[in-house]
Amino acid sequence: MPRSFTPAQQAQRSIQKKYRKELWTPFVLAVKRYALIREGDRVAVCVSGGKDSMLLAKLMQLLQRVSDVPFEARYLVMDPGYSAANRQRIEANARLLDVPVTIFESDVFSVANAAEENPCYLCARMRRGHLYSQARALGCNKIALGHHFNDVIETTVMAMLYGAQLQGMMPKVRSANFPGMELIRPLYCVHEEDILAWKRYNHLEFLQCACRFTENLADGVGASKRQEVKRLLKTLRRDNPDVEKSVFNAIHAVCLDTFPGWKTKGEAHSFLEWYDS
Repeated sequence: MPRSFTPAQQAQRSIQKKYRKELWTPFVLAVKRYALIREGDRVAVCVSGGKDSMLLAKLMQLLQRVSDVPFEARYLVMDPGYSAANRQRIEANARLLDVPVTIFESDVFSVANAAEENPCYLCARMRRGHLYSQARALGCNKIALGHHFNDVIETTVMAMLYGAQLQGMMPKVRSANFPGMELIRPLYCVHEEDILAWKRYNHLEFLQCACRFTENLADGVGASKRQEVKRLLKTLRRDNPDVEKSVFNAIHAVCLDTFPGWKTKGEAHSFLEWYDS
């Protein structure tokens, strides 16, 4: 008689078996390559209710069990003003997947939605501040976010095309406003299409952004610059399937000697500083 698994067991088993190469291997690669977790760390895994953060939670649970580097994890959910249905969806998924979440509330949506300019930027900054604060209150020294490989590529391309700068997304960052705290991105090498495949395989339904600007969009697709870049990269992949891999490798091999200018630690520099020497 075949053994039956709970949804949580099946979701985790699929990470270890069916999607080991696509999910578990690149997750462990990022953790080791970028030294994201050290012995004694207490990590607040930030669960937004979307597919990325819920997968991250399951990966971190598994890592705790098999890692030879002992660390602690807390699973932190911020309710920034979700509708009752969205709040219930997050709680139901946490129960379904056996993720022991700690939920706290904030007024991020109401404040950001009242902003006349850049509500999404304000929302993101406020969210992060609240998450750092709550994580520190739980005794954590790190927060883990669910940004994945495609987020890294899209952010890099967006910065160049729309922000007039060559700027990437780091796998880990020290907080400027919360001394001793650090942000890590363990899904840095995990592709979004593989996260979607895992979600569909396990028949899971997660939240999109869930704010009033995006909750009515089909599959989260809107007219944002990020969506424009997604479509651009999709078009480029038709002729060059490795285009995103090329961007990823490029941000790991920046040749400063070929740039007329660059910034480091907030200070601008010019090639003229060394050219004559």
